[in-house]
Amino acid sequence: MLIPRVRALAARWDAGNDDESFPTERLRALEAAGAWDAFRVLDDAEATRQLCAVLRLIGGADLSLGRVFEGHVNAIQLIEAYGDARQRARLTQDLAQGAGFGIWNTEPAPGVTITPAPGGWRLAGAKSFATGAGHLDRALITARRPDGGRQLVLVDIGGAAARADSSGWRVRGMRGTQSGLFDFSGMVLDDTALIGAPGDYEREPRFSAGAWRFTAVQLGAVEALLRHWRDHLRASGKAEDPLHRRRFAAAVVATRSAGLWVAQAAMLAEAARPEAIAHVLMTRGLVEEAALQTMEGAARGVGTAAFFESSRIDRITRDLGLYLRQPVPDQARDRAAIAWLEADNWGEDGWW
Repeated sequence: MLIPRVRALAARWDAGNDDESFPTERLRALEAAGAWDAFRVLDDAEATRQLCAVLRLIGGADLSLGRVFEGHVNAIQLIEAYGDARQRARLTQDLAQGAGFGIWNTEPAPGVTITPAPGGWRLAGAKSFATGAGHLDRALITARRPDGGRQLVLVDIGGAAARADSSGWRVRGMRGTQSGLFDFSGMVLDDTALIGAPGDYEREPRFSAGAWRFTAVQLGAVEALLRHWRDHLRASGKAEDPLHRRRFAAAVVATRSAGLWVAQAAMLAEAARPEAIAHVLMTRGLVEEAALQTMEGAARGVGTAAFFESSRIDRITRDLGLYLRQPVPDQARDRAAIAWLEADNWGEDGWW
């Protein structure tokens, strides 16, 4: 029943007014729908399929919401995977109380460090592009230990909104993520805040293959954009023009093809298959290409009306244009090409 509930919410949000503030109420609606802790563990293919569908639905309704929710899922899965029994029990309690989680990695120099202090560990430094800074309850961050190891650290930030600064988040798209700066300097944590062992955050294949989740969110936005473009063509009579039809058909093929790759990437990644990383890296590029083709096609097909702030096409295009700027896209495609040249990475079906 979760997918129908999320689909109903997504349809309402997609048809309503676009509020570009942090999506607190929409997150609470997802919690009420049962999505908050539904994907803490993906223990079978059906659970993976459901998460993929939910991420696509949310991405089609609100990309900022999709980014926040995807980060929440990522954080709680990492705690589940690398935390001990006491930490997982605390996670259960936090989720039951509706706590929102984020995961922050990007940081300005010199980065976040932890050093021994009376009672535990002292943090120093800040994270940048911190999605939900000042709005979330828990942040799973990376911090450098005195020995140089990179440690996952879970920080209670629920009462520390004053440490967040989103004044620099002046962007055309994804405004609702409130991806600002968060200063951790002087915060002291006990040993229970350290999740897993140094290096766990970069452990493969989870680290690279987990990118399938944001491709699913992005794909949902591309699909929504395609629907709004289709509605315009039908309502305006442009659907009778073969030039418009040809451009639209090409975007349908690109989007549907990307959808097949995202679905396969999700299954391979969550099954920890050896070919998962190459597949996910290739999928990133395919979703980007489908998005760029659909954004350009919608702009051409709809014309000036697509650029008014009240237009869903404008909102999706602005958000998607920024969200596609994930780290090192060209290098990701090149890594995928190298892997596919060396071996068949499609999965059990092979090349054929």
